[in-house]
Amino acid sequence: MIRLFNVYYPIRTLILLIGEALIVWTSFLLGAMYEFQEDSYLALNADHGYYKILGLTVLVLLCSHWLDLYDTARLNPPGELYFRLLLLPGVLAFILAAVAYVRPSLLVGSGSSTIGLLILTVALFGWRMGFTWLVQLPILVERVYVLGTGDRAQRVVQGLRQNPELGVEIVNWTGKMEGAITLEAVAAHLMDVYHKQKFHRVIVAMENRRGATPMDQLLELRLDGVKIEEATSWLEKISGRIEVENLNPSWMVFGEGFRRSTPFKAVRRVLSLCISLVGLILALPLFPFIMLAIRLDSKGPVFYTQTRVGKGNREFKVMKFRTMRQDAEAVSGPKWAGDNDPRVTRVGKFLRSSRLDEIPQLWCVLKGDMAFVGPRPERPEFIAMLSEKIPYYKVRHVVRPGLTGWAQVKYKYGSTVDDAREKLQYDLFYIKNASIGLDLLIMFQTIKTVLLRRGAQ
Repeated sequence: MIRLFNVYYPIRTLILLIGEALIVWTSFLLGAMYEFQEDSYLALNADHGYYKILGLTVLVLLCSHWLDLYDTARLNPPGELYFRLLLLPGVLAFILAAVAYVRPSLLVGSGSSTIGLLILTVALFGWRMGFTWLVQLPILVERVYVLGTGDRAQRVVQGLRQNPELGVEIVNWTGKMEGAITLEAVAAHLMDVYHKQKFHRVIVAMENRRGATPMDQLLELRLDGVKIEEATSWLEKISGRIEVENLNPSWMVFGEGFRRSTPFKAVRRVLSLCISLVGLILALPLFPFIMLAIRLDSKGPVFYTQTRVGKGNREFKVMKFRTMRQDAEAVSGPKWAGDNDPRVTRVGKFLRSSRLDEIPQLWCVLKGDMAFVGPRPERPEFIAMLSEKIPYYKVRHVVRPGLTGWAQVKYKYGSTVDDAREKLQYDLFYIKNASIGLDLLIMFQTIKTVLLRRGAQ
């Protein structure tokens, strides 16, 4: 796996992305050369043709991203992949037609774009079928042994088997041993599998490692070039979250991450201020229409304020456009929003799905109560309960809460304790790996989440 912006990506995914970028570039270049023939050199050099093709390449990759063509977890069954591959040229055709009508100078030529799109359609199908064969090559498959027999080891095994895009093959694991599970038996099984099948990595997922881990054998494997990794770190890489079950405080104290330098805090604050200020300015023309729609739809104030808990457990008032009835909690008291919540108004449902109700929170970012990126702020009524039921829950209060965050782009809207536990695991990942690059990645992913109306409730 390769680490970019403090997030780990499978090598297969990067090969797929790079290969696709080259195919898109080549397809439109061939289209331009076919249309202009002898004049292609002039069209590509004197008229900024190469830059225009580069812009088309970026556009195609963005459209592929929005269609989840790089998210193999969503392309199940396999027929879904080819359906979306057919959908991609259709979307591109509409976009290119609009560009040709409004600003034709942005294209190398209308004919070359059409020819390039036809070449691209055939090439993408061929590339995806070839990629399926390519990723089966031994050089792109990592062989792994999972050391452990409990629930944690089973989660690791199941997680790896359910994510073939990682390119990991489990050659064996301790849970498949026959007979009594003793230190000597585990050590013998580990070395026997290594000598017979050879593996590249050992993932240690034992519930209780004291006195039960074959350290001499692990050291021997380490010196022989085998990578030894603790399950928590490996699960963090493949899932983008940190499991709170069996998480040791020592792992957080002595492990990498959880560092927040003064320059990083300053740059991050300036970035939040700039984006929030620009967002408010761009959104101001929408305010009269949203306010009028809320007024006509239901009685009550346009804005809704609510107490939330921020950095250092400090309470502050968060402001949003009102999306529920004025008496939403008069009888039930504090309560999470649920699926098809009857308290949500008709206009409120649209505001929530489009995230327009969040716009006033940009003011909270400008005031310093929130950052643009960070864990979502929770209500104090829920904090005490969640802190008792979920270990390390208060760790999320060491940073400013955010308008968007890693948990928001990776997980659905949460309305239960289990959802809160799941989102905390993503928040811990963000806090541990926070960087400007990760913030920008989350902002980019947020655009997709908002456009596709995912995760709202």
